[in-house]
Amino acid sequence: MFPVINDRPIRIAVVGCGRIAQNHFKAIACHGEDLQLIAVCDANPDVARTHGERYGVPSYQHLETMLDREHPDLVALCTPSGMHPEQAVMAARFGVHVMTEKPMATRWTDGLRMVRACDQANVRLFVVKQNRRNSTLQLLKRAVCEQRFGRIYMVHLNVFWTRPQAYYDSAKWRGTWELDGGAFMNQASHYVDLLDWLIGPVDRVQAMTATLGRNIEVEDTGVLNIRWRSGTLGSMAVSMLTWPKNLEGSMTILGEKGTVRVGGVAVNEIQHWEFADSRDYDEQVREASYETTSVYGFGHPLYYKNVVDTLRGICEPETDGREGLKSLEVLIAAYLSARDGRTVALPLEY
Repeated sequence: MFPVINDRPIRIAVVGCGRIAQNHFKAIACHGEDLQLIAVCDANPDVARTHGERYGVPSYQHLETMLDREHPDLVALCTPSGMHPEQAVMAARFGVHVMTEKPMATRWTDGLRMVRACDQANVRLFVVKQNRRNSTLQLLKRAVCEQRFGRIYMVHLNVFWTRPQAYYDSAKWRGTWELDGGAFMNQASHYVDLLDWLIGPVDRVQAMTATLGRNIEVEDTGVLNIRWRSGTLGSMAVSMLTWPKNLEGSMTILGEKGTVRVGGVAVNEIQHWEFADSRDYDEQVREASYETTSVYGFGHPLYYKNVVDTLRGICEPETDGREGLKSLEVLIAAYLSARDGRTVALPLEY
């Protein structure tokens, strides 16, 4: 049994105060009755100090010191992906629940290590998949679960965004194998998550990747072919070289009794919704689409609601460590396929 916190605010600390952390600070504020921000941590002392002063909490440069002094209930890891495993294991050692941004790790064995460490310490491991909470994808998930497509024949995803060289040059860890991963693992990670969450377990993948326009270690462009265990076939095309700005983040599903395309810059517009049958919520399709200039969407507060309810003992986590492993496994399989020029079958381990 996991410990339940139901008689006081949940004490949370944010680790890493960069780009994505701002979504976490906003989400914490949205749940002010249940969450209390008690500390921030960043390897850059100036950044840590600035955020500490902004939110009126102690700031730290070293995670271990913060854990030892502040005793949070939960840490939100907003650091480079390759740092998540060591930080998660350390937090678990202090008996602290862990929420980690995507991807949970850049190596398959590190993801497994995070899950085992949290299991052994009897703490929760949450992996942020906020796009699942977007209104457009919630409707699509409902249609899939109700089997409105009949048999799903084909699935295709596009992630055509842009990341200029200046983006990668802004921090040494960006565009590296160890700490970041490439277009698939970093920018398109949430779209890879949709492959299993919406369609089901993946059977095998074939991938090709390339570094065509940026001076980085990892890929800025890639293509992926997928076969699901159900027999469904699919593909995915990803590029961070789209000119002059982010163009499209889309998913198309072709089924026996339905066809749907969710597009826009970040799956924020239901552009085609057609089924052989009709349901009352079909009227919500137009309202579900929303305007956004952010590829992150607006799902962080909703994701935090599930985390709070889980720690309160009200429900189970929507995306725990094992759920996070599903997309990490597909990502690692894709990279192995691209490296070795072969089809890679799942699971990676038996």
